Amino acid sequence: MAPAIGLAQQVDVQVEGDHPELVSNVEAFIGEVDGRSEDNLRRYAPTAVGQAKQALRALGYYRPTITWEVISGDSEALARLALKISPGEPVKITAREVTIKGPAGDDPDFTDAIPESPSVGDVLDHSGYSNLKDAIRSRARKLGYFDGQFLAHTLTVNPEDKSAEIRLVFQSGQRYQLGDVTFADDHYFETSLLEDFVTFEPGTPYDADIIARLSRNLSSSGYFSGVDIDASPDNAVDREIPVRVTLTRRDPRSVAAGVGFSTDVGPRVRGNWREHWINPMGHKRGVETELSQPRQNLTTWYELPLDPPMTDSIRLTAGYQREDIENVASDRLTLGQQWQHQLDSGWLQVLSLSWEGERYNIDGADTGKSSLLLPGASYTKLHQDSALDPSQGYRLQFDVSGSHRAALSDVDILHVYTQLRGLYTLAGKHRFLARFQFGGVATNRFENVPPSLRFFAGGDQSVRGYGYQTLSPENDDGVPVGGRYLLVGSGEYQYEFADRWRAAVFVDHGNAINDLLDPLATGVGVGIRWISPVGPLRLDFAKGLNSELGGDWRIHFSMGPEL
Repeated sequence: MAPAIGLAQQVDVQVEGDHPELVSNVEAFIGEVDGRSEDNLRRYAPTAVGQAKQALRALGYYRPTITWEVISGDSEALARLALKISPGEPVKITAREVTIKGPAGDDPDFTDAIPESPSVGDVLDHSGYSNLKDAIRSRARKLGYFDGQFLAHTLTVNPEDKSAEIRLVFQSGQRYQLGDVTFADDHYFETSLLEDFVTFEPGTPYDADIIARLSRNLSSSGYFSGVDIDASPDNAVDREIPVRVTLTRRDPRSVAAGVGFSTDVGPRVRGNWREHWINPMGHKRGVETELSQPRQNLTTWYELPLDPPMTDSIRLTAGYQREDIENVASDRLTLGQQWQHQLDSGWLQVLSLSWEGERYNIDGADTGKSSLLLPGASYTKLHQDSALDPSQGYRLQFDVSGSHRAALSDVDILHVYTQLRGLYTLAGKHRFLARFQFGGVATNRFENVPPSLRFFAGGDQSVRGYGYQTLSPENDDGVPVGGRYLLVGSGEYQYEFADRWRAAVFVDHGNAINDLLDPLATGVGVGIRWISPVGPLRLDFAKGLNSELGGDWRIHFSMGPEL
């Protein structure tokens, strides 16, 4: 086996065998050696040998053989000190005793988090022993065992036997508790609103994650530019820590604008004006708009926080949207109310009641209008290990809404839609994505269902290789008019070939149809993904395999989360 070789300025380090970690540690201990004469290097050699022995001992090699020589330099090169090291057999851990005394010994949150390494049979690494001690201390601080201390902490090394024994005995002491939460007086908001952000009661066992969650909840509320929480054990009385919160109110209003592009709608401009707080009760309001060639909308909203305000709210909305896609034009006015509530199971529930008035025109001839009162319910669950670029997770969504002629509506409708997305990563580089969408409309007069409640398929987020919303039943003039059902499935494989870059292959299959036995369209293709600082950007080259349904070569560009 070739020796591992390293260079530290005027010192060459050569270690017998494949031990790059030993070379790196020796170089780190020796440090910078430069600008020395040949005689100076000879005088320095014993010091370098001593430093090398320290570096080797730190990684468990206590009995190395080290030889050295000074290699003369020429007129352009300096002399060099060459260290040749035979590390010998390493010291291995033969015994490990980690004992936790006191209440923490019966606390699985404490004991289950103790690292298993270093363990019996491992080569001794002094940093691993230090890390084990630090992990126990850190866990004690995190869980509120602030009086904890080591009764014994020994690492016994026997170089002759090439053995090492670890013995750690930690006395945790009593666990501290969280006390009352108080807020500094200059926060402006009603104290009852701020108290709704607190998710624990006085007497709860201390956990740093609880304090971090409180800080995160207050920060993400949109009310504050600064959150400072003092929960120091130095202020504890009878091991109960009072929690003092100081808040800095943010500017009440903000304006944002952005531009984007997708092959579905082309260039688009987005803007919003938001008032983050308008009274001490924490009410909010805002205006949002999106403008693109086929679609323009304007929405205004007013939101009231509920308990808990992190997840629960009532939002009142009013909006106008105009669309002109594939010869189907519509103008829609909406007024509504949404009640958002996070269920204990993790599902986000949104119950809504809205009125929608829509005037539409299909191919310049088939015109209509509708007035619908639509109660609805939506359930969404999102699980992912990262918000920006998850490696695994899933998204489940179920929506249902309806109208009835006996309740201020022109037509009876039951509208359902479900979407399932999944992501799994294998070996860090192989990503598998799956998507399934299903929708259906039950009605006694489908011709009176407005286009906004019919189903269309095709495009960046549907079946690639087909135009945006071009897959659907057609009228006598060949214009897509929307279907009763939506059925779309997709599978995609991605391979990360460089940091933040992935290649993709995919197949999509689906259609918007009036009969579940109607033919579906298939699209296949390849793509590339760039994980930008604001989220994934996707460029796809797709081929629609069903030419009779409009399939052809298409380029698709989009951005946004994969779940």
